[in-house]
Amino acid sequence: MHTPATLVRGGTSKCWLFSQVHVPTDRSELEKLLVAAYGSTDPVELDGVGGATPTTSKAAVVGVSPEPAVDVDYLFAQVGIGTGTVEWTSNCGNCATGIALYAVAKGLVPVTGDRTRVVMRNSNTGALLEGVVDTTGGVVHEFGDQTVPGTRAGGVAVGLTFLRPAGGTTGSLLPTGRAADELRLGTAAPQWVSMVDAGAPVVLVDALGAGRTGAETPDQLRADVPWLRAVRHAAAPLMGLLEPGQEPGDAVPKVGLIGPPVPYTTTLGEPVAAEDYDVSVRMLTMNAPHPAIGLTSAVAVAAAALLEDSVVSRAAAKERGEWLRLGTPAGVVAVRCSDVRDGVPERVTVQRAARLLADARIYVPERGARKAS
Repeated sequence: MHTPATLVRGGTSKCWLFSQVHVPTDRSELEKLLVAAYGSTDPVELDGVGGATPTTSKAAVVGVSPEPAVDVDYLFAQVGIGTGTVEWTSNCGNCATGIALYAVAKGLVPVTGDRTRVVMRNSNTGALLEGVVDTTGGVVHEFGDQTVPGTRAGGVAVGLTFLRPAGGTTGSLLPTGRAADELRLGTAAPQWVSMVDAGAPVVLVDALGAGRTGAETPDQLRADVPWLRAVRHAAAPLMGLLEPGQEPGDAVPKVGLIGPPVPYTTTLGEPVAAEDYDVSVRMLTMNAPHPAIGLTSAVAVAAAALLEDSVVSRAAAKERGEWLRLGTPAGVVAVRCSDVRDGVPERVTVQRAARLLADARIYVPERGARKAS
């Protein structure tokens, strides 16, 4: 059996996109299809199309939305590596960047001059996003010069805006009602954290208070994965993300370190001065260091920076412009909050790039594709 799909790069992620007409509507059958197509039971995903890293083992099912104010709906899937499972509870802004370009390229949204607006709804979380795709000359472009931290490769410019991102999962920007909390981890010393729901539920740890800098290298952060998982699991029930008796997962809340700006060298070997950015951020993606930062995490960090007592506002440079500049392992990512009401942003924007990489037919073992067409 085979299933049509399109491979896109959005920002620093790669994602296979499936039209909703080509895959099962039943979630369990869809999961079987993705596990088989990606070779997800193998830790290197050799016998499948998975990329064997959390940022390249992603998928989305895309279709025209029935809602008049929304152009496309997409169901995001984080395909497990070596687990044979799929995580369905989160969203991916980088993949949404690719979906915006895909929607225009595939005719789901008509081109409207030099810039084409695509309104997307993430079916997992209900989040609304707006992608503004560069269609200069009234045409869809296959290549572009827009770059993002984490790769020197150019792509088609896409401005990605999260619309009314606060409280999408928990109902509140601050699920605990406080901008910062002391989080207790068993017998260990409590950690000062901010638990924020904007873009995604995120728990942000005060790096200096935890004996870190917030500017760790990926290898240094990898040694802290067990500790950061413990932070995530301790925060989840406090944020209302777990039902009684439910085991915590490794997708939400997202977790990371926040520190003041310091000089560092990116993973591409480029020096970054402390004055080049406002706050250091090091996040996990599932149980691995993120090579840059997930856009949903970037939204949460930017929203937290608006709160006077959060770990972000305490660590960030005091003199900041309209854009909050995040120092990530890959380089500086700028995020803009606008239409701020009572400290809550209505719009959070990140400039990204996307490219369509391939249209393909994925050959899937029969057990994973029996309901695919």
